[in-house]
Amino acid sequence: MRIALLAMMEPAVTGQPFPRAFLRVAGSSVAQHQLGTVIALGCQRVICMARGMSPELAALQHDAEDAGLQFAVVTAANQLSGLVTAADELVVISEGLFADAAQTVSLLEGHAPVVLVQPVEGALAAGFERIDINRATAGVMRAPGSLVERLHELPIDVDAVSALTRIALQSGTTMREVPAAARAGAGWRMIRSEAEAYALEDEWMRSRFAQDGARTPGRTIARFAVLSFGSSLLHAGNASDVVSVAVIVTLLIAAGAGWLGVLWCAFALVAVSWLLVEASRLLRAAERQALGQPAPPIPRADALVWLVDVAFAGLILLDTPRFPGEPVLAWLCTPAILLMLLVLLPRVAAGRVSSLAGDRALLGLLLAFASGFGQVLLVVKGLSACLVAAALVLPRRRDA
Repeated sequence: MRIALLAMMEPAVTGQPFPRAFLRVAGSSVAQHQLGTVIALGCQRVICMARGMSPELAALQHDAEDAGLQFAVVTAANQLSGLVTAADELVVISEGLFADAAQTVSLLEGHAPVVLVQPVEGALAAGFERIDINRATAGVMRAPGSLVERLHELPIDVDAVSALTRIALQSGTTMREVPAAARAGAGWRMIRSEAEAYALEDEWMRSRFAQDGARTPGRTIARFAVLSFGSSLLHAGNASDVVSVAVIVTLLIAAGAGWLGVLWCAFALVAVSWLLVEASRLLRAAERQALGQPAPPIPRADALVWLVDVAFAGLILLDTPRFPGEPVLAWLCTPAILLMLLVLLPRVAAGRVSSLAGDRALLGLLLAFASGFGQVLLVVKGLSACLVAAALVLPRRRDA
């Protein structure tokens, strides 16, 4: 069995009641981020060294058990032998370490027992422990469970993580240096105070929400909003849920505006609802990463985009007269063709124009402008023709 050992004994700063393991980064405690790493490493049990149960530790237990892990709490190092056997494998993560889960997995998997280390220059000031004259720990190791028995030879109040690291090195466990690229930026930090947590949070969110793919005006606005207000939402809890509810409320208001005939306002509100969808997508990705949760087959944000498209179709139909004797299907085709083309083009074609086709905020503003001049139907048909032409002219996606 692969078992993870997490420590949460040291107070964040003098006088604070909770350990630094429960300092929060992007709405989740450092311990919850470590739990995400533990889940990614395939551990079956997590053991927490703590002075006693607390609301924060109870929340961590709930998250671990929801992920299918066994959970145990110990208050002293000598209690570990009853939970770890010689046949087990132990993954030890230092208290307060905030490390990228993917980097940690790549450094630990596929190797024999290993202690991750780093050059001592700068590591001591950053809060890591010195190993020898040239190296310091990197806060993570993978070792055989048999080493736990040697903790009985040490005082009862020994720092279990530090002691196990020393024991592993004395037993000849291989040292592996964490690459400088992995330690750069927000990818590998030791958090010791609330000030350090806040500083890391800003850097982590900017790197986490960097626009790797399509850079469109709408997505840029959504990213800016998340960077400006996402931290507060994440700390308040259920950030993506709150924003998702805001999407539904905005769509309902848009439907009311459309029913009252104020179509330009309705289209603008649907554009705003799409911006909220993209913000919820980013926030939910941050929440999932903290707990090591994989993305579902159909993310909630994708389902909300479908609702946004239905809202666009409904508003277009409100502005599209149905002539006597005209089949319902023919009446529905105008918005249906446009929205299907908007979905199809980014899947089959590459380029800037293809990316812009997926930006529903631009679509909403364009239709709001057209509604002000009573030309929604003309713009919809013209836009559909342009999308077909773009699909024929633009280079194909390599994965299409």
